[in-house]
Amino acid sequence: MEVENLITIKTDREIDGIRRAGAVLAGVHRGLRNIIKPGISSWEIEEFTRQYISDHHAHASEMGFEGYQYATCVSVNDEVAHAEPRKDLILHDGDIVAVDMCVDKDGYISDSCWNYAVGNISPEAQKLMDVTKKALYLGIDQAVVGNRIGDIGHAIQQYTEVENGYGDVRELIGHGIQPTMHEAPNVPHYGKPGHGLRLKAGMTITIEPMITTGTWEIVAKEDPKTNWEYYVTADGSLCAQYEHTIAITNDGPKILTSQDPEYDAKYL
Repeated sequence: MEVENLITIKTDREIDGIRRAGAVLAGVHRGLRNIIKPGISSWEIEEFTRQYISDHHAHASEMGFEGYQYATCVSVNDEVAHAEPRKDLILHDGDIVAVDMCVDKDGYISDSCWNYAVGNISPEAQKLMDVTKKALYLGIDQAVVGNRIGDIGHAIQQYTEVENGYGDVRELIGHGIQPTMHEAPNVPHYGKPGHGLRLKAGMTITIEPMITTGTWEIVAKEDPKTNWEYYVTADGSLCAQYEHTIAITNDGPKILTSQDPEYDAKYL
């Protein structure tokens, strides 16, 4: 069976539903700007997120998914992805933290990760965050009808690895979304232009580059208290991640998890 046959093309009504879920998720991220600071535990991020999502009559999709117990993944410094929020993990001045989550509202799912500076961070950390965020938007710019999956990945890889000398994580990638969190197609953040699945109007996908200051390679690590497995950079270098859920339309890519209507005006 062709992988393209497994991809659901969304109606305008379905895209609007994902956008409503995305608005709740974006509200969490905006609120976290005031929560994340030196001295808090990563568990306080989890508590705020749960309460915000509940108050907006939505559901944290990651809770209960494949045994995961939390609304958020909270990854600090060299942690790449899937790290649990922890009561004993205190954020310190100079840390960078990525908060990833999925929100289900009325059966529609959105997915977004954002990176935050904790207090005053180093110029190296700030540049990594800036480059990673720009890489996300360079990938989004390629998500147009008629382009291919490889065009998205190539734009990200060219900017992060070739132009800036960073590591572009290979093992963890973007994906289709709706009706579940993880759908076809796979959306790598590296690739060759003109290669891969052709993009069509109505596809909904995530683009979520994970970029490091060192190697692109990652290793699994296990939390001894919970036996949960997450990922860190193989060389201990910093990692940043930004992610949006987008819809591919005949009018260009539309961001469904936008936090800033002014910054994202061309994608709304």
